[in-house]
Order: sequence, then structure tokens, then C-alpha cells
Amino acid sequence: MTRTETKTRETPDTPQRREGKYLTFALAQEEFGLEILKVREIIGYIDVTAVPQMPRHVKGVVNLRGQVIPVIDLRAKFGMETTEVTSKTCIIVVEITQGGRTFSTGITVDRVQEVLDISADNIEEAPQFGSSVDTSFILGIAKIGSTVKILLDIDRVLGGENVDGFGCSPELP
Repeated sequence: MTRTETKTRETPDTPQRREGKYLTFALAQEEFGLEILKVREIIGYIDVTAVPQMPRHVKGVVNLRGQVIPVIDLRAKFGMETTEVTSKTCIIVVEITQGGRTFSTGITVDRVQEVLDISADNIEEAPQFGSSVDTSFILGIAKIGSTVKILLDIDRVLGGENVDGFGCSPELP
């Protein structure tokens, strides 16, 4: 097998490679989806311990059954206005891969919606907004009924974080 073939198989670059089960959630009125295999668990919002000198989108850390994991405010990461925690606010614990290593990271979302099995027929490529807009973190756009859900590549969304989950790392994509 050539190196190109290996990369093609590992990268979901076609709608057929992206079809599958997605956990859907909302940030404000926008709807998103994460590959279910990246989701470790969903927990209700718990107090987050702030860590000094972190970027605005890094809320801090939580102790989850003896494991300290970083928590990222996805609204802030996406440049959205932050909001107060509600009874529907959740932390989705995801497993991200960076530099060949796997890490658990929490992301705060306004509300978790459902798990959907999305077929390739319902997934379109991310729209192109020109060369100055990076959409590489979008796996595709899912059309579900009259709505659209932005399917995220969580490894790329959180790819600017250091491997320990804190700060920014210029050497990572």
C-alpha cells in the first residue's frame, strides 16, 4: 500500500467516508455534529477550576473520576458571544488525537440534542468562502429535514491547543 492510499483511508475526504453516527448539539441557534466515536461521555455542567494566563476559550480543568482534563468553551473558541450556564449546558468529553497521542478534553455546549445516523446522501462538502477563510475543521454540512448541521472534525477544532490541553501551540495545525 502506498503512502497516498494510507492517507486517503485515514482522512474522511468524501461524503461516503464521513457518513455514520454523530452526536448533535447546539451553540446558540447553530447546530453541530461530532463523530460519535470521538465522544467519550456527556456530563452535566460541573464547576471548572480556572487556570491563570489561559486564552479566553480555555475555561480551566475538571477532575473527572481522578483524571484532570482541560475544558474548552466552544462558543469562545468559535468567536461567539459567551453566555451563562443553564440547566441544559453540558460538557462533552471527547478524545482528540495530536502528534500520535490521544487526550481527553471537555467542550462546553449549550445543549446536547441527539445521536443521528447520517447517510452520505445527506452530507455536502463545506462551502468555500475564499482563500482567507479556513474551513478545514468542517467535515461537511449535513442536511437533516429543513435544517443543516455543521459536522466538525474535533481534532482540527482543538488542534491549536497544546497536547496537555492548555494554551496555544504554533507548531500544531
